[in-house]
Amino acid sequence: MMNKSRQANNGLLIRDARSDELEEVSLVIRDAFLEYENSFPSEHWKSYLENIMDVRSRLSVSELIVAELNGRIAGTVTLYPDASGSSQEGWPEGWAGIRLLAVQPAYRGRGIGRALMEECIHRCREQNIATIGLHTAEIMSVAQKMYERMGFVRAPQYDFHPGPGAIVMAYRLQV
Repeated sequence: MMNKSRQANNGLLIRDARSDELEEVSLVIRDAFLEYENSFPSEHWKSYLENIMDVRSRLSVSELIVAELNGRIAGTVTLYPDASGSSQEGWPEGWAGIRLLAVQPAYRGRGIGRALMEECIHRCREQNIATIGLHTAEIMSVAQKMYERMGFVRAPQYDFHPGPGAIVMAYRLQV
């Protein structure tokens, strides 16, 4: 893992996760996504949760970024500088991808999610990546509104349908 870090305006330290923090990062993701459990068919929830908490399996192809506040991990996001290799998302060659933006519920409302997203955008600009894609769902309305305020626009040609009546909506940002 690289060792990038940046102080955000609100006292946050935005940096790459350290290898000794992977379990804590995994728990932040779990805690942040638990509110959506009832939106999933019960037979799919366990495997979805296991997948999103498996941060180790993504480290070779992504950057695991955390927001640290007062020595604790308050949030995390996964940035894929080359997202074209992801089979589920299906992003075009040259796009970056963002997944699993998660803020510990006790720390919400402090701009942590936005600071993590801004770090992803900054890193993409540094790497001359022109487009960032991400997926979200209607049940994630707070995140969806934040993405739109940040300039992300719908890219429905990259939506996917994980089950009957379920839609995972694609967004993109020209950096």
